[in-house]
Amino acid sequence: MARPRTFDEERALDAAMRAFWAKGYEATSTQDLCDATGLGRSSIYNTFTSKHDLFRRSLNRYIDTMSAPQAEILEDTERPGFDRIRALYSRVVDSEFEYREDDRSIGCLTVNTVVELARRDADADALIQRDLDLRLRLLRIAIDAGKRDGTITARRDTDTLARFVNATIGGMRVSAQAGADRTTLESIAETALDALRP
Repeated sequence: MARPRTFDEERALDAAMRAFWAKGYEATSTQDLCDATGLGRSSIYNTFTSKHDLFRRSLNRYIDTMSAPQAEILEDTERPGFDRIRALYSRVVDSEFEYREDDRSIGCLTVNTVVELARRDADADALIQRDLDLRLRLLRIAIDAGKRDGTITARRDTDTLARFVNATIGGMRVSAQAGADRTTLESIAETALDALRP
């Protein structure tokens, strides 16, 4: 008969997610994961099978956790479409000063994973593609709303604008990791917003 687990698996997953988020997949050692979760090696491997499986589950959890507030902003029918995008940019800027390590932004786990593992890890690639598809769908909803209500007047098609907003957010995240301050990130966001209503 197997012994019952004496730890909170969800809490351990959150701690592992934070470790991968701060250091990346390759640089996060098993000992780092033990230190972060408070678990021994055997508990980690008995529960999560492998470092790769733990990373996959951590990335999946991150995507699910971060998608919910973004969806709430972008699907908010009480706001004009342009204001939804503005609110999303504000959320991105705020998050860069909420999640920090050694007084530096740790960025976005999905962006970090794209940079580190793009096309080298099929599981991570599939999760990132799922996340991208969801984000683009949500952005298209807000942009289409803005075109209908007249707050977004750019002539580009909706899909192109959604990809532009998404790329801008990725760039803001990388800039924050490189040390950009709040004023710089806000200026990038305002410039990007200008492109939605030239």
